[in-house]
Amino acid sequence: MDHDAIVIGGGFAGLAAATYLARARRKVCVVDTRRPRNRFAKASHGFLGQDGSNPLEILAAARKQLDAYPTAALLQDEAVAASRENAGFAVTMASGRILRAGKIILAFGLRDELPEIPGLQERWGQTVLHCPYCHGIEFSDRQLGVLYRTEMSVHQALIVAEWGPVTLYLDGAELDAEAAQKLAVRKIKIGTGRVAALEGQGTSLSSIRLDDGRRAAIDALYIAPRSCLSSPLADQGDQGKTGAGVQLSSG
Repeated sequence: MDHDAIVIGGGFAGLAAATYLARARRKVCVVDTRRPRNRFAKASHGFLGQDGSNPLEILAAARKQLDAYPTAALLQDEAVAASRENAGFAVTMASGRILRAGKIILAFGLRDELPEIPGLQERWGQTVLHCPYCHGIEFSDRQLGVLYRTEMSVHQALIVAEWGPVTLYLDGAELDAEAAQKLAVRKIKIGTGRVAALEGQGTSLSSIRLDDGRRAAIDALYIAPRSCLSSPLADQGDQGKTGAGVQLSSG
């Protein structure tokens, strides 16, 4: 075996797991693409001792600390396949390199799939947001919006209303009477019509343009993106390709 364990994913969870393994004098290798989910945000909030720190700088510091352990290794690559081999696993990289270990920890986390609305992608993590607990206070009492994606978007709008005045943009959806009543009680406005584009200087957000030409002033838009696993390895495990012994960790 090349290593006692291979950690797939070098985000907060993966680096934390690898650090404890290295401190246990285990040979551990972290395989990471260096494309963390939170790379679009300038600051990480609510993380004890790191509130307001740049997430990429947090990761860089963690990698430096891990690299100081003699039994730890860091590999910038992408793990594309894993299979059982004797008493352990063989992990194939996008580069063609194959690593072997007794255990695999899947810590690659999620990636977000965003709606295809002009102006949205480039503002993701800046003025188009997912979590008000992470970024809401920076936009307190300003013009806030929630983009309707599913029935849970009504619940999201009710939560975001704790940070300021909210408009729920239906983007072609329809509300039932019960949902409309809940919004009315919290004084949440309803924006009808489909969203055509987001507008503003740079990554700032100043207005939402609807398909009928109307514009509405806005400072931040919350959405619930569709999230999926950022690696195919877990699905391979479900299909029996990796077999028993893969240890899972969220990251």
